[in-house]
Amino acid sequence: MPSAAILAGGHARRYGGTDKSALLVGGRSILDRQLTALADVTDDLMIVGGAAAGAIQAASGAGFELREVPDRVPACGPLGGLDAALAGARDETVVLVACDMPFVTAALFAYLLGLAGEAEAVVPRTERGYHPLCAVYTRACQAAVARRLAARRLAMVGLLAEVRVRVVTEGELDRLGDHSRLLANVNSPEDYEALRRHEP
Repeated sequence: MPSAAILAGGHARRYGGTDKSALLVGGRSILDRQLTALADVTDDLMIVGGAAAGAIQAASGAGFELREVPDRVPACGPLGGLDAALAGARDETVVLVACDMPFVTAALFAYLLGLAGEAEAVVPRTERGYHPLCAVYTRACQAAVARRLAARRLAMVGLLAEVRVRVVTEGELDRLGDHSRLLANVNSPEDYEALRRHEP
């Protein structure tokens, strides 16, 4: 069974340091919504980076077992989180998702996972570009991740030039739901208010 990692290591500077995973959308925290979706595709749930104690307590209270996996290379952003997730995973394949995406679904994760045999990474791409923080990665990416961390080349999109990627198109995503909604995230209070206008 694949593993799943929720990235919670960011400082949320555009959101005043708020724990975005605890924000409520449709009456539920983003974390709870994500765990519910992920629990349909895996029972190996990790939270990577950041102060995870509150998230783990919340997950436990909701009936989920959530492992804390610390960054192995600190202060390297999402690439460091991916490194930790691949190292800490119980499986060769890892679903990676940022902690501020409230509308991801089990169907989306299952579709991405179903393509994992075709490449080393499965990554949606829309009119906004690649979405490497809602994607599937395999352990075959580890060497490229390590090289980029060592060189301090931390851009996730740059990693995609060094591994075999199965691009998931807008058309594929739209069969699962509106792609802009599925991949929506909360970077700022304005984003949050916009999302809340489109609940649940």
